[in-house]
Amino acid sequence: MPEGEPHWLAGVDGCKAGWIAVIRNLNDPEDLKLHLFSEFSDLLRYQPELKIIAVDMPIGLPDKLGSDGRGAEKAVRKHLGMRQSSVFSVPSRAAVYETEYLASCETALKTSNPPRKVSKQCFYLFPKIREIDALMTPKLEERIYEVHPELAFWRLNGESEMSLPKKVKSRANPEGLDQRRDLLVSKGLPKDFLNQKPPKSCGRDDLLDAAANSLIAERILLGEAEPFPANYQRDCKGLRMAIWA
Repeated sequence: MPEGEPHWLAGVDGCKAGWIAVIRNLNDPEDLKLHLFSEFSDLLRYQPELKIIAVDMPIGLPDKLGSDGRGAEKAVRKHLGMRQSSVFSVPSRAAVYETEYLASCETALKTSNPPRKVSKQCFYLFPKIREIDALMTPKLEERIYEVHPELAFWRLNGESEMSLPKKVKSRANPEGLDQRRDLLVSKGLPKDFLNQKPPKSCGRDDLLDAAANSLIAERILLGEAEPFPANYQRDCKGLRMAIWA
Protein backbone atom coordinates (compact mmCIF):
# COMPACT_ATOMS: atom_id res chain seq x y z
CA MET A 1 0.00 0.00 0.00
CA PRO A 2 1.34 3.47 -0.85
CA GLU A 3 2.61 5.17 2.28
CA GLY A 4 0.41 8.01 3.47
CA GLU A 5 -2.56 7.15 1.24
CA PRO A 6 -5.75 6.81 3.34
CA HIS A 7 -7.06 3.28 3.64
CA TRP A 8 -10.44 3.33 5.35
CA LEU A 9 -11.93 0.26 6.98
CA ALA A 10 -14.71 -0.52 9.40
CA GLY A 11 -15.49 -2.96 12.16
CA VAL A 12 -19.25 -3.37 12.45
CA ASP A 13 -21.61 -4.87 14.99
CA GLY A 14 -25.38 -5.13 14.89
CA CYS A 15 -27.28 -3.36 17.69
CA LYS A 16 -30.87 -2.43 18.49
CA ALA A 17 -30.51 0.91 16.70
CA GLY A 18 -29.02 -0.62 13.54
CA TRP A 19 -25.31 -1.06 12.88
CA ILE A 20 -22.54 0.47 14.99
CA ALA A 21 -19.24 0.95 13.16
CA VAL A 22 -15.74 1.87 14.22
CA ILE A 23 -14.23 3.50 11.13
CA ARG A 24 -10.47 3.84 10.93
CA ASN A 25 -7.84 5.24 8.60
CA LEU A 26 -5.14 2.57 8.58
CA ASN A 27 -2.41 5.11 7.86
CA ASP A 28 -3.39 7.48 10.69
CA PRO A 29 -4.08 5.82 14.06
CA GLU A 30 -5.54 9.07 15.41
CA ASP A 31 -8.12 9.21 12.61
CA LEU A 32 -11.00 7.04 13.80
CA LYS A 33 -14.72 7.60 14.13
CA LEU A 34 -17.76 5.99 15.68
CA HIS A 35 -20.82 5.93 13.42
CA LEU A 36 -24.31 4.51 13.77
CA PHE A 37 -25.97 3.38 10.54
CA SER A 38 -29.67 2.59 10.38
CA GLU A 39 -29.19 0.28 7.39
CA PHE A 40 -26.26 -1.89 6.36
CA SER A 41 -26.42 -0.55 2.80
CA ASP A 42 -25.41 2.86 4.18
CA LEU A 43 -21.96 1.41 4.88
CA LEU A 44 -21.54 0.62 1.19
CA ARG A 45 -22.32 4.23 0.27
CA TYR A 46 -20.14 5.77 2.96
CA GLN A 47 -17.48 8.23 1.80
CA PRO A 48 -14.56 7.94 1.84
CA GLU A 49 -15.12 4.42 0.56
CA LEU A 50 -14.53 1.64 3.08
CA LYS A 51 -12.05 -0.83 1.60
CA ILE A 52 -12.88 -3.52 4.17
CA ILE A 53 -16.08 -3.96 6.19
CA ALA A 54 -15.72 -6.63 8.88
CA VAL A 55 -19.16 -7.38 10.28
CA ASP A 56 -20.37 -9.65 13.05
CA MET A 57 -23.24 -11.27 11.20
CA PRO A 58 -23.52 -14.60 9.34
CA ILE A 59 -22.91 -14.33 5.60
CA GLY A 60 -23.53 -17.29 3.30
CA LEU A 61 -26.52 -19.49 4.07
CA PRO A 62 -26.82 -23.14 3.03
CA ASP A 63 -29.93 -24.76 1.60
CA LYS A 64 -29.45 -27.74 3.91
CA LEU A 65 -27.29 -28.38 6.96
CA GLY A 66 -25.38 -31.52 7.81
CA SER A 67 -23.92 -32.52 11.18
CA ASP A 68 -21.30 -29.75 10.99
CA GLY A 69 -23.89 -27.01 10.40
CA ARG A 70 -22.47 -24.21 8.25
CA GLY A 71 -19.00 -25.42 9.18
CA ALA A 72 -17.84 -21.95 10.19
CA GLU A 73 -19.40 -22.14 13.64
CA LYS A 74 -17.85 -25.53 14.39
CA ALA A 75 -14.43 -24.34 13.19
CA VAL A 76 -14.60 -21.32 15.48
CA ARG A 77 -16.03 -22.92 18.62
CA LYS A 78 -13.11 -25.26 19.16
CA HIS A 79 -10.84 -22.24 19.71
CA LEU A 80 -13.09 -20.38 22.14
CA GLY A 81 -13.27 -22.67 25.16
CA MET A 82 -15.48 -21.01 27.78
CA ARG A 83 -16.63 -18.40 25.24
CA GLN A 84 -17.94 -20.83 22.61
CA SER A 85 -21.58 -20.35 23.67
CA SER A 86 -21.39 -16.91 22.03
CA VAL A 87 -21.36 -18.62 18.60
CA PHE A 88 -24.92 -19.38 17.54
CA SER A 89 -25.82 -22.15 15.10
CA VAL A 90 -27.15 -20.63 11.87
CA PRO A 91 -29.91 -22.61 10.10
CA SER A 92 -30.74 -22.87 6.40
CA ARG A 93 -31.59 -19.82 4.29
CA ALA A 94 -35.24 -20.93 4.14
CA ALA A 95 -35.40 -21.00 7.95
CA VAL A 96 -33.73 -17.58 8.20
CA TYR A 97 -36.38 -16.11 5.90
CA GLU A 98 -39.23 -17.31 8.12
CA THR A 99 -40.55 -14.41 10.22
CA GLU A 100 -42.35 -16.50 12.86
CA TYR A 101 -40.26 -18.44 15.37
CA LEU A 102 -42.28 -21.68 15.26
CA ALA A 103 -42.34 -21.63 11.46
CA SER A 104 -38.58 -21.06 11.44
CA CYS A 105 -38.06 -24.05 13.74
CA GLU A 106 -40.29 -26.21 11.54
CA THR A 107 -38.39 -25.23 8.40
CA ALA A 108 -35.05 -25.70 10.14
CA LEU A 109 -36.04 -29.23 11.16
CA LYS A 110 -36.87 -30.06 7.53
CA THR A 111 -33.61 -28.65 6.20
CA SER A 112 -31.10 -30.15 8.63
CA ASN A 113 -29.72 -33.63 9.22
CA PRO A 114 -29.81 -34.47 12.06
CA PRO A 115 -32.90 -32.26 12.48
CA ARG A 116 -32.32 -29.16 14.58
CA LYS A 117 -34.52 -26.28 15.68
CA VAL A 118 -33.49 -22.62 15.92
CA SER A 119 -32.28 -20.95 19.10
CA LYS A 120 -34.19 -17.85 20.19
CA GLN A 121 -30.94 -15.85 20.28
CA CYS A 122 -30.21 -16.67 16.65
CA PHE A 123 -33.82 -16.04 15.58
CA TYR A 124 -33.59 -12.47 16.87
CA LEU A 125 -30.69 -11.91 14.45
CA PHE A 126 -32.66 -13.02 11.39
CA PRO A 127 -33.79 -9.52 10.27
CA LYS A 128 -30.17 -8.37 10.14
CA ILE A 129 -29.00 -11.59 8.49
CA ARG A 130 -31.68 -11.11 5.83
CA GLU A 131 -30.64 -7.48 5.38
CA ILE A 132 -27.07 -8.47 4.51
CA ASP A 133 -28.09 -11.55 2.53
CA ALA A 134 -30.30 -9.42 0.26
CA LEU A 135 -27.29 -7.21 -0.57
CA MET A 136 -24.45 -9.69 -0.78
CA THR A 137 -22.88 -10.84 -4.02
CA PRO A 138 -19.60 -12.68 -4.66
CA LYS A 139 -18.22 -9.35 -5.96
CA LEU A 140 -18.93 -7.63 -2.63
CA GLU A 141 -16.83 -10.27 -0.88
CA GLU A 142 -13.84 -8.14 -1.87
CA ARG A 143 -15.01 -5.66 0.76
CA ILE A 144 -17.38 -7.43 3.15
CA TYR A 145 -16.17 -10.16 5.50
CA GLU A 146 -17.93 -12.09 8.24
CA VAL A 147 -16.20 -11.89 11.61
CA HIS A 148 -17.06 -12.74 15.21
CA PRO A 149 -16.00 -10.58 18.19
CA GLU A 150 -14.99 -13.43 20.49
CA LEU A 151 -12.85 -14.94 17.74
CA ALA A 152 -11.41 -11.45 17.17
CA PHE A 153 -10.53 -11.16 20.86
CA TRP A 154 -9.10 -14.69 20.77
CA ARG A 155 -6.83 -13.67 17.90
CA LEU A 156 -5.82 -10.39 19.56
CA ASN A 157 -5.25 -12.18 22.87
CA GLY A 158 -2.51 -14.43 21.53
CA GLU A 159 -4.99 -17.07 20.35
CA SER A 160 -6.45 -17.58 23.81
CA GLU A 161 -10.08 -17.01 24.72
CA MET A 162 -10.92 -14.19 27.10
CA SER A 163 -11.04 -15.38 30.70
CA LEU A 164 -14.06 -13.26 31.66
CA PRO A 165 -17.49 -13.22 30.00
CA LYS A 166 -18.97 -10.09 28.41
CA LYS A 167 -22.32 -10.84 29.98
CA VAL A 168 -23.57 -12.66 33.06
CA LYS A 169 -27.23 -13.75 33.05
CA SER A 170 -27.84 -11.59 29.95
CA ARG A 171 -26.50 -8.47 31.67
CA ALA A 172 -23.31 -6.59 30.90
CA ASN A 173 -20.34 -7.75 32.97
CA PRO A 174 -18.20 -4.64 33.66
CA GLU A 175 -15.08 -6.67 34.50
CA GLY A 176 -15.30 -8.63 31.26
CA LEU A 177 -15.85 -5.47 29.24
CA ASP A 178 -12.92 -3.72 30.95
CA GLN A 179 -10.73 -6.72 30.13
CA ARG A 180 -11.62 -6.43 26.45
CA ARG A 181 -11.17 -2.67 26.43
CA ASP A 182 -7.71 -3.00 27.95
CA LEU A 183 -6.73 -5.57 25.31
CA LEU A 184 -7.87 -3.20 22.56
CA VAL A 185 -5.88 -0.37 24.16
CA SER A 186 -2.79 -2.61 24.14
CA LYS A 187 -3.33 -3.00 20.38
CA GLY A 188 -3.27 0.75 19.81
CA LEU A 189 -6.87 1.93 20.12
CA PRO A 190 -7.32 5.05 22.30
CA LYS A 191 -8.80 4.41 25.75
CA ASP A 192 -10.89 7.58 25.65
CA PHE A 193 -12.45 6.48 22.36
CA LEU A 194 -13.34 3.07 23.79
CA ASN A 195 -14.72 4.61 26.99
CA GLN A 196 -17.08 7.00 25.23
CA LYS A 197 -20.81 6.68 25.77
CA PRO A 198 -22.24 4.56 22.95
CA PRO A 199 -25.12 5.87 20.82
CA LYS A 200 -28.69 5.41 22.04
CA SER A 201 -29.89 1.79 21.81
CA CYS A 202 -26.29 0.54 21.55
CA GLY A 203 -24.45 -1.08 24.42
CA ARG A 204 -20.90 -0.74 25.59
CA ASP A 205 -20.33 -4.30 24.38
CA ASP A 206 -21.48 -3.31 20.89
CA LEU A 207 -18.90 -0.52 20.75
CA LEU A 208 -16.08 -2.78 21.95
CA ASP A 209 -17.09 -5.56 19.56
CA ALA A 210 -17.08 -3.14 16.62
CA ALA A 211 -13.65 -1.91 17.69
CA ALA A 212 -12.30 -5.48 17.85
CA ASN A 213 -13.81 -6.17 14.44
CA SER A 214 -12.01 -3.10 13.07
CA LEU A 215 -8.68 -4.64 14.07
CA ILE A 216 -9.62 -7.79 12.18
CA ALA A 217 -10.56 -5.61 9.20
CA GLU A 218 -6.98 -4.30 9.37
CA ARG A 219 -5.63 -7.85 9.38
CA ILE A 220 -7.78 -8.65 6.35
CA LEU A 221 -6.55 -5.58 4.45
CA LEU A 222 -2.93 -6.49 5.24
CA GLY A 223 -3.42 -10.11 4.18
CA GLU A 224 -2.83 -11.41 7.71
CA ALA A 225 -6.30 -12.83 8.46
CA GLU A 226 -7.43 -16.37 7.77
CA PRO A 227 -10.86 -17.94 7.26
CA PHE A 228 -12.43 -20.50 9.57
CA PRO A 229 -12.68 -23.13 8.25
CA ALA A 230 -9.78 -22.86 5.85
CA ASN A 231 -11.55 -25.12 3.35
CA TYR A 232 -14.83 -23.21 3.51
CA GLN A 233 -17.77 -23.98 1.24
CA ARG A 234 -20.00 -21.63 -0.75
CA ASP A 235 -23.77 -21.37 -0.70
CA CYS A 236 -26.15 -21.39 -3.68
CA LYS A 237 -25.55 -17.65 -4.22
CA GLY A 238 -21.83 -18.32 -4.46
CA LEU A 239 -21.12 -16.72 -1.07
CA ARG A 240 -18.36 -18.11 1.13
CA MET A 241 -19.37 -19.46 4.55
CA ALA A 242 -16.40 -18.50 6.69
CA ILE A 243 -15.56 -16.39 9.74
CA TRP A 244 -12.33 -14.39 9.49
CA ALA A 245 -9.74 -13.52 12.14
